[in-house]
Parts: sequence; structure tokens; C-alpha cells
Amino acid sequence: MTVTVDTTPGGPVKSSATAFREVSASRKMRNEVARGTFALCFVLGVIPLVWLLWTVISSGAPALADPNWWFGNAYGVDTTTQYGAGISQAIIGTLIQALIATVISVPIAVMTGIMLVEYPTSPLVKPVSFMVDILAGVPSIVATLFIFTVFVIGLGMGQSALMVSLALILLMIPIVVRSTEEMLKLVPDELREASYALGISKWRTIMKVVLPTALSGMLSGVFLAIARIMGETAPVLILAGPASSQVQTNPFEGGMNSLPLFIKDMWASAQPASDFYYWGAALTLIIIIAALNLVAAMTAKFLAPKTK
Repeated sequence: MTVTVDTTPGGPVKSSATAFREVSASRKMRNEVARGTFALCFVLGVIPLVWLLWTVISSGAPALADPNWWFGNAYGVDTTTQYGAGISQAIIGTLIQALIATVISVPIAVMTGIMLVEYPTSPLVKPVSFMVDILAGVPSIVATLFIFTVFVIGLGMGQSALMVSLALILLMIPIVVRSTEEMLKLVPDELREASYALGISKWRTIMKVVLPTALSGMLSGVFLAIARIMGETAPVLILAGPASSQVQTNPFEGGMNSLPLFIKDMWASAQPASDFYYWGAALTLIIIIAALNLVAAMTAKFLAPKTK
């Protein structure tokens, strides 16, 4: 930038300036190359997703259009010719298994997250955090084999939906712990200090100030964890046992069906109507998971602290 000033007494101050120089052609070319590279990577990442969704939707839509799909039972029917049965049994089993896992894992995970954030000086923080990291990296098949070895074989409890839920608990706890931990860290320390200044104890501050402030994000993490475990295949294949032809709602008995197990059974049967059922079940599972993600987003927006 260059500035010229007229020093004549009483005369106006004159200036001429060049604020910026012309961007060089090489910089423009590098910018366009980077922009094109990012756009190409985005397209390459979206193509498999769009292809997958289109395949599932186009193949599974005829099943969902059937009026008996949501309330019928495909087990016990002749899949060589019959296309009109439904998957209510598989939907009910999936929801029951996810509900049991949620009821048990959420309180444990939330209290663990509270301890990691609100009691950082506790001697349990480092080992617990280390174990949560390990649990987060455990594949679902390893958690499934652990439950199978300890409970099914070691304690002789047999295959059942409860065993499936126990494996899902091991997969769900680290997700909820980390989401709870991150949400609690976002709560401003000024809120805690203001509560302590009023003479309120630590546990009441956590219950009345910290948790309500972080509740929306915590619930979002819970819903996302539920959506994540509902599509797990290894636990239901190994721990649920052979699917029953009747609607099974008792989690302590074997044979409870679920959507992943239903998809596997229909695919393995290799009958003319099998693709009608397993593509429809796959689309149904995607719809349920998408609905849970939508509920998580709406819950976070509704319960988020209101600001002016």
C-alpha cells in the first residue's frame, strides 16, 4: 500500500492507495484444483450411499406397500409362493431387545459420565476412562462371544433375547458414556460456581443445574446409541437361538426374532419370495433407525436451553 500526502499549508490531504494486489494466476489455479478435488471426493463418497439407498428402497418398497407388512407374520408361511405375510414378529423382537439394553445401560453410562466429569480427582477416573476406551473398540462379535461363553455356556442360561440384550449393553455403554461426558463438559463452570456460591451441595448442583442443562445432548446420544445397536447382527445370530414361528415376547426364552435375524433367515432360505421379505425388512430397519435419528434431533432442539 502506498500513500501520498500534500504538505501545503491549508491544503487538503490527498492520498492514493492500492489496497490489494492482483491474485496471481498460479494461486488461482491451485485454488481451483483444490476445489475440484474436494468436489470429486464428495461425489465419490455420495455415489455408494445413493446407490445403496436406491437399491434398498426400490427392492423393499413393494413389501412395505403390502397392507399386512406391519402386522402380519412371515414365519410359518410358504415363501415359495406367498408374498403377503408381514414382519410384526421381527419388529416386536427388535424393539424388546433394544428396550432391555437401553433400560440397563443408560443409567450405568450416565452415572459413569457424571463421575468422569464432575469428580475428576477420583482414583477411579483413569481406569474407568481406559476401560471405556477399550470397550468402545471391541467388535460386536467379541462382545457376543464373551456373553456366550460366560452366560450361555458357563452359567447355563441358554440362548434368549436377554443374552442378546446383554451383548448390546456392552456395545451401547461406551457410546452413551462418551456422549454424556462431552455434553457435561459443555456446561459452563459459571453455572456450577453460582450454585456453589448459594450454598447448594455438589450433588444437588449436578441434579438441578448440570444435568438439566446438558439433557438435550445426552438424550440425543442415547437415541443415536439405540439406533446403532438395533442393526447389530452378531448378537442375534449367536445368542437369540432359532427363530420361533410364533410371536415371542418373553425375553427369558429362546426363539425371539428380530429384523437382522429375519433378514438372515430369509436370505438363507433362497426361496422365490425370499428377496421380497429380506429387502422389505432391510428397508424397514432403515426407516426405524432414521426415525430414531429424527427423534434425537427433535428432542435436542426441544430440550436445548432457551437463549434470547
